[in-house]
Amino acid sequence: MIRGNLCHHRQTIAILTLALAFGSWAGIAESAPAVGGKGHAKTGPPKTTPAIQTAIRYAEALSQGDRVTAGQLDFACQYRHLTASPTKVKQFAPKDDPSYDACWQNLTDAYAPMLTRSDIAMDIIWPSTGPLLFFGDDLPRAPASAFVADAVGVAPPGSGLHVTALNSRTIPSGSFKLARTGKVLAAPTTLVQLSVQYQDPLTSPVTYAAGNVKWTNTIKRPRRALKSVTLQWVVFSGLKQHGFPGDTAVFNLPVPSQPEAPGMMADKIPFTTETSRALPESMAWWGPDDQPGVLTAAAARAAIFPDLRDRVALLNRVLIIDPKQPDALTVLTRHLYSALLREARSSHQVPVKDPALGIVLDEFYWNIYAQGMRLDLSNGMEMGGLAQPTPADFLYRLIPALQTLAEIRPEQLDNRFRLGVAYRWNNDQIPMVETFEALVRDIPEHRRTPKAEALLQLAWSRINKVSWNRILHDTETPRAYANAEASLAFAELPLDKFLAEYAMAYTMIFLPNYGDKEKMLHHLTEAKRWFDEVPGKTNEAWRYFLHTGLLKAVLDADPIFAPILATVPSQP
Repeated sequence: MIRGNLCHHRQTIAILTLALAFGSWAGIAESAPAVGGKGHAKTGPPKTTPAIQTAIRYAEALSQGDRVTAGQLDFACQYRHLTASPTKVKQFAPKDDPSYDACWQNLTDAYAPMLTRSDIAMDIIWPSTGPLLFFGDDLPRAPASAFVADAVGVAPPGSGLHVTALNSRTIPSGSFKLARTGKVLAAPTTLVQLSVQYQDPLTSPVTYAAGNVKWTNTIKRPRRALKSVTLQWVVFSGLKQHGFPGDTAVFNLPVPSQPEAPGMMADKIPFTTETSRALPESMAWWGPDDQPGVLTAAAARAAIFPDLRDRVALLNRVLIIDPKQPDALTVLTRHLYSALLREARSSHQVPVKDPALGIVLDEFYWNIYAQGMRLDLSNGMEMGGLAQPTPADFLYRLIPALQTLAEIRPEQLDNRFRLGVAYRWNNDQIPMVETFEALVRDIPEHRRTPKAEALLQLAWSRINKVSWNRILHDTETPRAYANAEASLAFAELPLDKFLAEYAMAYTMIFLPNYGDKEKMLHHLTEAKRWFDEVPGKTNEAWRYFLHTGLLKAVLDADPIFAPILATVPSQP
């Protein structure tokens, strides 16, 4: 047995030595520039050869889901068909032969791990359902066929990719045995490079951004949409002389083989000096300037999707192509902020018909909640092992998008207001105060309503900071009171005047002995007077403001507040 293996080993060495010599000469000859009459190198597409034609036909068959053509051009498929046949193979199997399905299954199994959805919650990438090829850390091990799979960006009327030949060169011949005890056969081998261009940035494969490494599990690496890549294919020729039904075939995946005995290495079938793979240095990704019209249209399309998951998925796809696309950022932040308000509404369950008062109530719910438990604002879907996204998932995706939008659209005050509020709910104490301090400075005094709103939000950011830190005689407390007082001076609407009076009363909770209790009662009385003028006011809403957070404990503890508690109608 050892002597026989040695004989075969020497035969293989002899064949490979001759092939190396021939391949080196042929490679030099083919790589040398063609010289014209005046000694200039010729340019243009490479000369079509059977190897190039085979590689192109194979790649296109894979992208179009043509199982028969792919099976007939795949070396492993031909090899298994040949070695499994009890008689001599003279032609390919019929089109309905189950071997084509089995071969296709082997091809799809190779990239199945790259189709596994790993994005969760608000990190989902379009397409939100159906196949999405994300190469991730599997990129170095991905076979070339994965980049032209039929699951890649298929869009009517045909495949979502285009294949172009770049060049080819001869490499040392590949070798294989048709039987364990058979002789080693050699086949002339060509390395063909094909350029793959993906036509749709919204469905092309996704990879991690170039140069990013995995530091920790909590760091989310940026992702990019692949625009083009160069694939190299190993193509065998002259196979008919060895009994194959076709003369050329692509070596994409090796043929599985078993070792002759336990502990021995299995034969590599076929043995080659190169493999079919993607060239990492050739990868190019979609950028903001490639198809800006498509990105703008996608943002508008996402806005009308009925399901939030689909909306966020498409907007995320746009933003991995252009992280500063203003339309996508605007739609994403508005919908995520609205989702947080809906979560608040489902929690407090206070019926309110007026939209403005409803928003105030929803924001107030999270203001108070962020001062205490914070579980829903801190525990994400993945951390909690939950089946649905949590408010924390909305908040974590909202903040970076708002930060970018505030950077590129600083003149849009609504975005900056939402960013400051989101900071507050996330308990980012320094930016939640600085954001509204900047807004107070930037908004001119003649714009009274926005000025009043900025001062009020600044007061609430200081209140939340004091409430969370629990520092006695915190200097932020009188500042919060002063901000609310200044807000009242600018306020024009009954709702804004109510909120300013209420904020001043709430601030006094954190003063020693609640400050001047009669003054607190005065602010609450004025707050009730202005609240009664708010359109769409309800007794349930007023009761909620009095019976929520720390204020309820203060009012219940002292008889001086009995008059204001009497303004709350008893519940049926």
